[in-house]
Amino acid sequence: MGEASSVPAGGCAGYAGDGNDADARRRERLLARAFVRLADTLADEFDLVEFLHGLSVDSVEIIGAAAASVMLADTHGGLRLVASSEERMRVLELFEIQSAQGPCLDAFGTGQAVQASAAESRRRWPVFAPRASEAGFHVMCAVPMRARADTIGALNLFRGNDEPFSDAELDIARAMAQVATIALIQERAIRERSLLVEQLQTALRSRVVIEQAKGMLAEHLSTTVDEAFQLLNKYARDHNRRLTDVARDVVARKLSHDALARWHAE
Repeated sequence: MGEASSVPAGGCAGYAGDGNDADARRRERLLARAFVRLADTLADEFDLVEFLHGLSVDSVEIIGAAAASVMLADTHGGLRLVASSEERMRVLELFEIQSAQGPCLDAFGTGQAVQASAAESRRRWPVFAPRASEAGFHVMCAVPMRARADTIGALNLFRGNDEPFSDAELDIARAMAQVATIALIQERAIRERSLLVEQLQTALRSRVVIEQAKGMLAEHLSTTVDEAFQLLNKYARDHNRRLTDVARDVVARKLSHDALARWHAE
């Protein structure tokens, strides 16, 4: 390889030249199964770590990496290791985060795939690369987990020999990372939408309870509904309680109307 650099988004159209026909057919089958798994984030028991561990393992098997891992950005934009294909990769990725240098960080920051040989990586990442070499990795690569303008993390790929990842292999890695990214964004959107619906239903139920309590108080105390609401609200604030909880106690007669009236008169 030449000087370490971002890998262009182009590349070979296929990978038939990477091995014989049997190897190519096997890889096609593995890739098809991997894409089905990557697209399935709608299961009731969806597990993010298991999902990304599967991406790491599939990357090793399909692309021919010695090890792989996935880092995702946290709410502050910092990368966090979520899954890896093996333990030495996990330790190495934690060191990458601590040293603030490495292919994963560059791929995430630039939104482009990055690849370097052992010699090139020592020039580019002088703190991280020697640790990677000590762990037995000589070719270091990372592709962003990106969908349009959203980059949510990066997929790291390492090899134990000096053979660089081909353009076709990088195309496959990019495709797998992109499908995984789209699936995760979709899953997050559905989860957030479900949460919003649940929050709305809770809010509506609370509103019904408050309206019931207002009506009951207004009738019992011979006052207006607005005055009854002010009484409920003031009692909740003075007793450091949620308005809904106070209203629920009134409706259930755990907090009597007379007790509220006496408290208000004091």
